[in-house]
Amino acid sequence: MDKRTEYVEKLSAQMAEWDVQIDQLKDKAKSAAPGSESDYSNAIAALQLKRDEAALRLQGISAASDDEWEDLKAGTENVWGEVRTILHDAIMKIK
Repeated sequence: MDKRTEYVEKLSAQMAEWDVQIDQLKDKAKSAAPGSESDYSNAIAALQLKRDEAALRLQGISAASDDEWEDLKAGTENVWGEVRTILHDAIMKIK
C-alpha cells in the first residue's frame, strides 16, 4: 500500500470517529438545560462545518495526482487540527 492510500485510510477512519462523536454531542445537547441549547447548537454547527471542510480536503487528496497530494497534505493537516480543537472545545462545553 502506498503512502497516500495509507494516509487517506487513516483520515477516513478519523472522519468516521468524528461522526460518532458529533452524534454523541447532538444527543447530549438535546438533554441540555433550557437556555443552553442554542450555545450547544452553535458549537455543533461550527464543528459540522469544519468537519465538512476536512471531508472536502480528503476528497481532494484522493483525487489528486501523485505529485499534487503531498502539496495538499499540509493544508489538510491544518484543517484536521482545527477540527480536533473545535471538537475538544465542544465536548468541554457540552459535558
